[in-house]
Amino acid sequence: MMKNLITILFVGLISLGSFAQEKVAKIEFKTDVIDYGTIEKGADGVRVFEFTNTGDAPLIISNVRSTCGCTIPKKPKGPIMPGETGEIEVKYDTNRVSPIRKTITVISNAETPTVALKIKGLVVDPNKTSVLEKKSKSMIEQ
Repeated sequence: MMKNLITILFVGLISLGSFAQEKVAKIEFKTDVIDYGTIEKGADGVRVFEFTNTGDAPLIISNVRSTCGCTIPKKPKGPIMPGETGEIEVKYDTNRVSPIRKTITVISNAETPTVALKIKGLVVDPNKTSVLEKKSKSMIEQ
């Protein structure tokens, strides 16, 4: 009796396993790099990575993290159904005057469970550049 039960359970597990492999969520991003270009200090630092679930199972994004606290990513709350699109919003702190080179890691139940997204660009302080321009103009005028 016990042997039969174990066999039934084992066969059940195998069929569950093969069923799970047939349906997969797939995450496909429109782009995996967003270039802010040159932006001014204090400018809007919000950008959006759009993606589609091109698989045939619901896509669940379990975690989205950034390489530093200056970049705050937001993940969709619920599952993204097959064929549906979703967004990962990234907010960069534009009060930091420096080049932007950050990676956002997206972890999900997709066929590719980890995807790296990148943001790049340059934050400049317009007040500081105008001072330099004024200096060079006054030197030229003399």
